[in-house]
Amino acid sequence: MNRIIAIGDIHGYRHVLERLLEWIGPGSSDIIVGLGDYIDRGPDSRGVIDLLIRLQQHVTLVPILGNHDEMLLNILDGEREAFQDWLIYGGAATLASYGCATVEGIPPEHIAFLRNCVAYYETENHFFVHANYDEHRPLNMLDGTMLRWCSLREYLPGPHVSGKVAITGHTAQKNGEILNLGYLVCIDTYCYGGGWLTALDVRTGHVWQVSPDGATRERWLGEARE
Repeated sequence: MNRIIAIGDIHGYRHVLERLLEWIGPGSSDIIVGLGDYIDRGPDSRGVIDLLIRLQQHVTLVPILGNHDEMLLNILDGEREAFQDWLIYGGAATLASYGCATVEGIPPEHIAFLRNCVAYYETENHFFVHANYDEHRPLNMLDGTMLRWCSLREYLPGPHVSGKVAITGHTAQKNGEILNLGYLVCIDTYCYGGGWLTALDVRTGHVWQVSPDGATRERWLGEARE
């Protein structure tokens, strides 16, 4: 059976993503779901997008749009007043990785990658969103604010009406531990703050984690901490 592997918020940490993918060894039958926030904060947003574009040639990659990715697209689409805020929240690091001072210097193929990201993804037993959901409403009825911006600390939903398990990112778990509520699993484990970049095989619960300093950790979802 093919694996369905979700990867949490990468935030420009190409070397961590590269190590994680080498460890997982995704094959042509696997589905990799990126939970968004590929750019900003970390040192190599350009490298992250390059790596994901190459990955698409070998596996089924389902990239979900994150709020940081959306900020960049909104600026390109005319929201120039958002530029300074974006710089503060990690955009300056993104521009530095591209060696440019404005968003127009980012390669068109990288912008195309972000524009082709999806709002959410569903399988038979799981659904994947960047940030959050309304437990009472189908995903196709939710707006971008809920899907990409609403923190689990701001609103913690109950089990979704579909009965599927939610896999999310966005709300950084600063203790480095996956938030596992059974019906909701958040795998943003604070890579950009010195935590872990987490990958989760949603069918088996297999968890791979790599830190920015090169440490690795392997476990299964629900397994007790060391």
